[in-house]
This record gives sequence, structure tokens and C-alpha cells, in this order.
Amino acid sequence: MILGIIMKAYMGLSCKVGAFNRVLDELIKLNLSKKEVFLLFGPVDILVQLRDLNGLDEFINKWFNPIRNITPQESLIERTQTLIVISEGKAFTEEPYAFLFLNTQPRNLEQVQEKLQEIPKVLSADTVLGPYDVIAAVRANDKEDLKQLISQIQEKVPHIQGTVTAIVASLY
Repeated sequence: MILGIIMKAYMGLSCKVGAFNRVLDELIKLNLSKKEVFLLFGPVDILVQLRDLNGLDEFINKWFNPIRNITPQESLIERTQTLIVISEGKAFTEEPYAFLFLNTQPRNLEQVQEKLQEIPKVLSADTVLGPYDVIAAVRANDKEDLKQLISQIQEKVPHIQGTVTAIVASLY
């Protein structure tokens, strides 16, 4: 195994136009819980959080291959993004309002993760391998509250080079 034991990973799914409900139905058949699947307004349509993995082989065979091959006769998933967690933040149990996908320089990963977790409305911040460096689940009451939180993060967390925000449409 390349990475040894993995504790957590995320898969971002971009669906064919109008297909996200069918993809969600197929994810249910894979026995994913509602606390692991998020329908988003953002860079991906669906975010799947996979926890308690026993290694890269388990991730690939139990989750990655079955998810990417959902309905092989008809392509419902246009693109996947895999984010392997290399440093896990605190676990969250309450429903996030949004996920923030952040980029920073590699030397600043730990500092960005630590500073994010000091902010009360940040539910979790995980350092990941993939197109982003950190993924953070955040709590907000509405769009205005989210805007203020993002401003607070930009003020209090140094070295963030870019942020993509995805509002949770619903917990599936």
C-alpha cells in the first residue's frame, strides 16, 4: 500500500445534467449514510465523506470503483475528485452549512488547519491530497452569516491563497 492506513477520504462527484437524484439513489444502494453524502451548490454536485477506512485498497475496492462505475451503461457521473485526508481535523456531528475548499503553500498546511479549527463556526478542517489543500466544514445561519465567516477566516487565517465555497443544498 502506498499510503498505509487512511482514516478518511472525500469524493467529489460532478453529475451529468439532471442526473444527481439518480446518482444519490445509487449511493444509497452502496449503504452510505445520510451523514456521509452532501448535495452541494459549488464546484461539485455531491460530496461523499468516507471515514474509518482501513487502507488505500479498501478505499479503491469498496468505494472508489463502485462509485465511479455507477450505472456503467449510462454515464451519470461526468467527473470525480478524490481528496485523501492526510491530517484529520476534529470530527463534526452537526449539519454543515457549507464546505470551504482552500489552497495554501505546502509549508503552511498545518498552520492553516490549526488556525481554522480555532474559529468556533469551523466544524472541521482536514488537510487533503488533491486539487485543494484543506477542506473545512462550516456552520452558518444564512448567506450573510457565511459571508461574515469567510471574511473572518480571511482576516484570522494567514497564508490562504484561494477559497472555493460550496453551500450544502441538503444532507442526503
